[in-house]
Amino acid sequence: MSTLIQTLLGHVAQVEAENAAVKEQVLQQAAVIQELRDEIAVLKGQKGRPVIKSSQLDKQTDKEDPDDPPSGRGRRNKEAGKPPKTARIDIHEEHKLAVADVPAGSRFLGHREFTVQDLRIHTHNTRFLLERWATPEGRVLTAACPPELAGLHFGPGLRAFILYQYHHCHVTQPKLREQLLEWGVDISTGQIDALLAFGQAAFSAEKSSLLKAGLEVSSAITVDDSGARHQGKNGYVTVLSSPTFAWFGSADNKSRIGFLNHLHDGQPSYAVTEDTLTHMREQGLKLELVEALRSAPFDGGNWTAYLDWLDIGDARHRRIVTEAALLGALRDKGIHPELAVVSDGAGQFNILTHGLCWVHTERLVHKLIPANDVQRREQARVRGQIWGYYAELKAFRAAPAPQKVAALAAGFDTLFGQRTGWVTLDRLLRRILAHKADLLRVLTRPDMPLHTNASETDIRDYVKVRKISGGTRGDTGRQCRDTFASLRKTCRKLGVSFWDYLTDRLTSAGHVPPLAALMRHRVI
Repeated sequence: MSTLIQTLLGHVAQVEAENAAVKEQVLQQAAVIQELRDEIAVLKGQKGRPVIKSSQLDKQTDKEDPDDPPSGRGRRNKEAGKPPKTARIDIHEEHKLAVADVPAGSRFLGHREFTVQDLRIHTHNTRFLLERWATPEGRVLTAACPPELAGLHFGPGLRAFILYQYHHCHVTQPKLREQLLEWGVDISTGQIDALLAFGQAAFSAEKSSLLKAGLEVSSAITVDDSGARHQGKNGYVTVLSSPTFAWFGSADNKSRIGFLNHLHDGQPSYAVTEDTLTHMREQGLKLELVEALRSAPFDGGNWTAYLDWLDIGDARHRRIVTEAALLGALRDKGIHPELAVVSDGAGQFNILTHGLCWVHTERLVHKLIPANDVQRREQARVRGQIWGYYAELKAFRAAPAPQKVAALAAGFDTLFGQRTGWVTLDRLLRRILAHKADLLRVLTRPDMPLHTNASETDIRDYVKVRKISGGTRGDTGRQCRDTFASLRKTCRKLGVSFWDYLTDRLTSAGHVPPLAALMRHRVI
């Protein structure tokens, strides 16, 4: 009996050992399956892909100036002659505090300053008693309210606060109303929505002046776009950026015609000029159509009717002709004669003098997923070469030297014409080599940026708003979102406080000059 029990116990132990081995094998297989799923998700562009850090191409090639002070926060260096922090603030109130129980014979040494910054938030309600007079003719005369009230029951300070909190701090309307109610302001959700969406014609006009002035004074701009839902449907927002301004425009779709409409500030006009005809020929338009447009110039009427009259019915032909006419009208509107556009490579931005972003180009190599150590080493080696070449381009842009152009062009061919043995990387390098002209614009146009970091930074706040609020529901709301995003970003680039700007415009104080005038003054 005991022998049987020992045999059974031995079988049980063996089964348990086999089960443990099977369980371990299952766990290993599950890990492998998860890795394969992550890789498939990468190829499909879905979630679950490995975390890839953002490209450090531009930062890696920045050399720290030994004469610059060390970066980082810390205590102020009094030996450097910097003023105390409180020297920049206004003192509104001063109290002298005495020492209790001073011993007899003590010597008074004066006072030690101890400055406290505080904020006082309270309501300030004003009742206006408007005189009313009845004339002998039976008319009633009523005194007018101050013009800065604009006929509203909310003062310019409160309206500026609402605009600032919503557009600058991304506070939602329910949270904004809750905050105001707790401070004693009697305001409804509908009133907040009305203050945000309506009566903003002056701000919208100033946004339009930003675009006009920006395209006049800027020799190069960077562009980018992102998703921006509207009325429950997918839409897009496009940003135009330069060191002095940022302009946002939303649309239901993105195309080259749509981008050109943005450059026209949503008010497109058309012109058939020699530049227009040249663009048509470059796009492969039939010569007979080009001659038809030359012989029957557009008179400024209805563009669609004009194309119908010329019997241009093919969709591709209409698109090419429309793009060319929009470009021709842009030049007539006074844009910078050498305006260049730097983008991430999206086709709709390929107009005028076009340049490609080097950060996006390097990111293509960065995003490749090597399968073994050999491919991993090749990827790191090529990225290092790109960093080195990019540093040379930055140095050239800072100090253009015509004698270096040929060497830099040859270096580009060597870098992207090499063969690494990794087929995927080699194909990518050949694709990059095909865009040599757009990547080396800086050799003939040192004023052009090498990357689109500025426009990507400007559009980042739009992504935050999209995550918080989802999207806009009315055309007026979308227009206001674009307007105040443009004004806020431009104020920051010009060194103007957005709060001071809002209060100045709402009170008609006139202390903050028009932003377009500041832009023109900056480039003089």
